Amino acid sequence: MTFVPQPPTAATAPIWAIEPDRVAPSWRGPLPRYGDPIWLLPPLDDNPAGRAHRIVWDGYPDVLREEFRLLVWLLINRRLPDAFLAGRAPSWRSRPSYAGIYHTHLAWLRLAKWLARRGTTTLRACQADVFDAYFDDAIRPRGLDRTQVHNELAAFTRLWALDATSPCPAGVGEPPWAHDDDEYVPSARPGGANTTEPIAPATIGPLLVWSLRLVEDFAADILAATEAHQRLLARAAHASATPESRDRVESYLARLAADGQPLPTRARTAGAPTLATTYISALTDATEHQVQRACQKAPWPTYLRNHPGTSPLPVEITAQVDRQPWTDGIDFHDIADLRRHLATAAFVVIAYLTGMRPAEALSLPHGCCTPSADGPALLHARTFKTTTGTDGTHDPSGRRRETPWVAIPTDAVRVLESMAPSGSLLFDAAHHTQRRHHSRPKALTVEAMRERLAAYADWINTVATRLGRPHERVPPDPHGPLTPRRLRRTLAWHIARRPGGLVALAVQYGHLRTALSAGYASRSRGGIHDLLDIETARATADTLARLHDDLATGAGISGPAAARAIRSASHGPAFAGVLHTSRQARELLAKSVPGRPRQPARLSPVRLRQRQGPVPSHRSPPRCTATRRLRTAVRQHCPHRPTRPHPHRTRRDAGTPSRLAPHPATAGRTPAPPSTTPPRHRRPASP
Repeated sequence: MTFVPQPPTAATAPIWAIEPDRVAPSWRGPLPRYGDPIWLLPPLDDNPAGRAHRIVWDGYPDVLREEFRLLVWLLINRRLPDAFLAGRAPSWRSRPSYAGIYHTHLAWLRLAKWLARRGTTTLRACQADVFDAYFDDAIRPRGLDRTQVHNELAAFTRLWALDATSPCPAGVGEPPWAHDDDEYVPSARPGGANTTEPIAPATIGPLLVWSLRLVEDFAADILAATEAHQRLLARAAHASATPESRDRVESYLARLAADGQPLPTRARTAGAPTLATTYISALTDATEHQVQRACQKAPWPTYLRNHPGTSPLPVEITAQVDRQPWTDGIDFHDIADLRRHLATAAFVVIAYLTGMRPAEALSLPHGCCTPSADGPALLHARTFKTTTGTDGTHDPSGRRRETPWVAIPTDAVRVLESMAPSGSLLFDAAHHTQRRHHSRPKALTVEAMRERLAAYADWINTVATRLGRPHERVPPDPHGPLTPRRLRRTLAWHIARRPGGLVALAVQYGHLRTALSAGYASRSRGGIHDLLDIETARATADTLARLHDDLATGAGISGPAAARAIRSASHGPAFAGVLHTSRQARELLAKSVPGRPRQPARLSPVRLRQRQGPVPSHRSPPRCTATRRLRTAVRQHCPHRPTRPHPHRTRRDAGTPSRLAPHPATAGRTPAPPSTTPPRHRRPASP
């Protein structure tokens, strides 16, 4: 039996896989029909840098294909009822986003294949016990994290809900996790750490140096060579075949042979170089066919094998690196690669120095950088990730970012504007690739930029070696390949580790809570591992050295971590001044883990007694909801909350209160005797 959804109105014919009201405003291409073997999903998305997802129905088992076809149609075109959403988490939406639709389809596809292997021929057999068995057989062994498991289970909950509202319900049962999935999802990561690794300093350093060098210095030469390349292509395209043009080709070849110069060729990755017919055609105003015919005659085939050469463009090289030209010349056939590397360098500069999401940077329009009257230029971008419409569902067209980015990389924007015409995108695929898109304006995708980053790093290493600058090579990152997402993550780590960095990061990245920014810059998974190890170890060595000196002069140490601090202080002199490598840092951190140094007296929540010794902590449960909220806010702002060592104090710390200057309002007064009331329950003294 073939399941066909009922059209909204009797006039809807034929039935489209994507109804017209769901099509993004910028889409100008065709729409898939309900019965097509492939459903193209880009009509749902208005993000120029979004991936072109599609649903291939041949992947579904034959016995279950039509049932799932109807459910996917409902997933795309229908909303979940309000009665279903009532009482559920705010993350639930009546309709998923473009990416959510595709990933929900993938989850259903895995379920369909699993059911087919079990011999199931209808979704009516998919009840609670079957969902339980599928979780044990196909979800738990995959080792997914909490978010991935939650999304997978939510996809099957949505399957049950959509089937219940279907015009032809298949009878899917309610999953056992439909109302509470805590028993199925693994525990959350400590501290909410972002799983994306920052780029190591040894890698991001030369990558950024060369990117700025290309954008600020090499761009003029590359753009001038691009114009010369375009002029030669135009001349070759308008050349006509005449006896005079044939004679010009023969005269050109004869002059090269008489002077012993090589023939212009095009280098190939494999095999012998080939004749640069387009280049010679432009120089001689002859057609490419005439050039080929002339070079096929003797003695030119043999001369070509023995004298292959380059195809230099008539461009003067002006950029230098340490007073030497960065290249001897730009080849006619290298323009495409150089333009690609220049665009990649501009992306690195923009994405890293602003912290934009990759899709936002790739979707920047021409003219997005505007000057400011009283400050730096501003960069206006559109955000797509968390945009919602008036109905609470994801808005595929995105929205303009309320707070514009500070356009530190203005040169990168200007370079991209010179590579794409006005009215287009800065990373318009029509001008940065050989493909032409007619359905709508299309930018380079994040996946394409990831491939370009790898090729760009290889090109940097080649140029650095040729210029005798091995110290500026881009070494492989120890934590994986370079990806656009890691640029944003790396900048977040550097911002958050500065004073007040979490607040600055939340403003820069548009986060609603500093806890989310702390996740971007979390150190629980190592952060920028080698650099953090060295910096942490140096700070630890300084603390150990001070403790060792205090012990040597007869000072006492008190507090819950006093014994551990005394043991750790014995390692201080061994590491004084020798922490230069990550191995030494890890060795110190493994041997010496002193307690948390005591905070200054004015900031410490624990009151010092006049005698030495451990100070008991006066802890009491919060007395009201406001207190609990205040505690929660403070803990969200503290990136070290998961592991907080006990404090220790020295006599230097104990003497700090007596050395503090009195407040002007209390100068000259007789100090009151110490109170025995715990600090939390003490009322402030009246002036």
